[in-house]
Amino acid sequence: MSCLEILVAITLHLGLEGDYNNIHPHGRCNVDNWITGAYYNSEENVSYYVGKVIPNVDNNWDLEVGLVTGYTYNDIIPMIRYKKDNWFIAPAYEKSGSKGIVIGLEFKIK
Repeated sequence: MSCLEILVAITLHLGLEGDYNNIHPHGRCNVDNWITGAYYNSEENVSYYVGKVIPNVDNNWDLEVGLVTGYTYNDIIPMIRYKKDNWFIAPAYEKSGSKGIVIGLEFKIK
């Protein structure tokens, strides 16, 4: 159990039209693979989320799935993030219909 983790992510947005924030301070609570937290998102808003971590211990990667707020696309949107070590990749989409991916590196501060 780890409640509260303080993290910072650095991201690269590929295939998208907008100009996005690439630095994301992040606070997270992880209890029995359930996650909740808040972060400064790519649109320069605060996002709140809740979800589940699906670990794959044999290959040292995790899949995070859940719901998140704070984006212009909709009030609440699905989230999915593949993580391996400190790296992650996630799908991204814009209100205009453009689709892309977000690649990031996340550092644990506390």
